[in-house]
Amino acid sequence: MASKDKKFIIIDANALLHRSFHALPPLATKKGQLINAVYGFTSVLLKVLKEFKPAYLAVAYDMKEKTFRHKEYKEYKAKRVAAPDEFYEQIPLSKKVLDVFDIPVLEKAGFEADDIIGTIAAHNKQKKIHTVIVTGDKDSFQLIGDYTKVYTLRKGMSDTVTYDSKAVEDRYGLKPNQMIDLKALAGDPSDNIPGIKGIGEKGAINLLMQFGSVDNIYKEIKKNGDKVKIKPRYLKLLTEGKKDAEMSKMLATIV
Repeated sequence: MASKDKKFIIIDANALLHRSFHALPPLATKKGQLINAVYGFTSVLLKVLKEFKPAYLAVAYDMKEKTFRHKEYKEYKAKRVAAPDEFYEQIPLSKKVLDVFDIPVLEKAGFEADDIIGTIAAHNKQKKIHTVIVTGDKDSFQLIGDYTKVYTLRKGMSDTVTYDSKAVEDRYGLKPNQMIDLKALAGDPSDNIPGIKGIGEKGAINLLMQFGSVDNIYKEIKKNGDKVKIKPRYLKLLTEGKKDAEMSKMLATIV
């Protein structure tokens, strides 16, 4: 039997640090070292500890090394503008904060923090432990389910919202596991995931509401050809962009 009291909080460190760095004014120490990212990160950490009183807590970090996604697609995240040194200098400081709290840091070469988070969420689901993912973006929405929620920042550093399956459906009209297919079709500019050019988010959502998944879309196209109930323009784009959709789905999937 699941215990609602036993919550496992897993924090996406890089997402929160980036969000804090850009959302907060340039706070600095007397020596001139910027600490705005660490300040925001620590503020969210304290808020989460107070709000959820978790039984377990860990923090996942991205690493400098390229991931398996870069090996599959060299342009993955290629259009991201590198953060200034003042940001990267704060990452070790954030780990020092966690060390003071005796909170474990999780990172693995070749994988992203999202993958570590996904592994923990899957393990906790088997153990019927409720997981709350704390992040600054929507990449983890695909992991939401009966035992997993996403706690994210809506505006600034204090306006937060918790997403469960219903909240995702209310906002996007899609189930959490369809968020992968949404990126497969519409792409994700922030990660330079191409998707199928010309489909767009609205078109992708409509297709997924009609067919359920990318796999089902292509099964219907294979089965019915030109008679499939898809607008001719979309049908042409889907037919020509099948490889892009398949690759984009792979890039978007948290492993």
